[in-house]
Amino acid sequence: MGKIIAIVNQKGGVGKTTTAVNLTAALNNLGKKVLLCDFDPQANATSGIGADKRRVNKTVYDLIINGADPGSAIMKTKFGDLIPSGNNLAGAGVELIEAESREHQLKKALEPIREQYDYIFIDCPPSLELLTINGLSAADGILIPVQCEYYALEGLSDLMTTLRAIKRRVNPNLEIFGVVLTMYDGRTNFSAQVAQEVRRHFPGKVFSAMIPRNVRLAEAPSHGLPACAYDKHSRGTKAYNQLAEEIARKG
Repeated sequence: MGKIIAIVNQKGGVGKTTTAVNLTAALNNLGKKVLLCDFDPQANATSGIGADKRRVNKTVYDLIINGADPGSAIMKTKFGDLIPSGNNLAGAGVELIEAESREHQLKKALEPIREQYDYIFIDCPPSLELLTINGLSAADGILIPVQCEYYALEGLSDLMTTLRAIKRRVNPNLEIFGVVLTMYDGRTNFSAQVAQEVRRHFPGKVFSAMIPRNVRLAEAPSHGLPACAYDKHSRGTKAYNQLAEEIARKG
């Protein structure tokens, strides 16, 4: 049975979508069957993995609001399968308020297809609202990108509080799958200090691979490509390949 991993951090700009896209592509290159569910109304993962938004038939909105068959929304890309997002997802949080089992709509949508994949990644929005709660309800574990910057740990206490509440009320099996350090700058002592602090807060949960600040990583989405296709020799590509190998070994 496939492992469902929600990629979540309520702080924006931490490399959440970059991680979702590039991990999907890197694990796909390792021969894994991977599905990326873009659950962020901004739909950056949809364009970042090379999907043509003009060819989108159904989105994750149709799954959670209209009960559409999940197979009808899956798009094939060169870098893994995709359930795309779209602008209509922005209002889904309000629409879900009146729904029965409102926290479980994404879980219900993904369960029928999870056995088709080794990994299903959910790119959650940068908030702790109802959409993200749906992502956490559907997931076996969460992957937390943490940027190596001054405010790295700010807000993580809120995320941990939400995680405990989800475990208590909605998804008792939810665990921290891992923490990935992003925007690491090896030229500064400060990045090393932040990395040390994050490891102290999450003992045994921080992956060895650290994602560097890298121009090629930043440029790739504007070309509608993951980093491995934009520049396979870049430091960012190599870091995500290393992270994918760690995850594949972890199972």
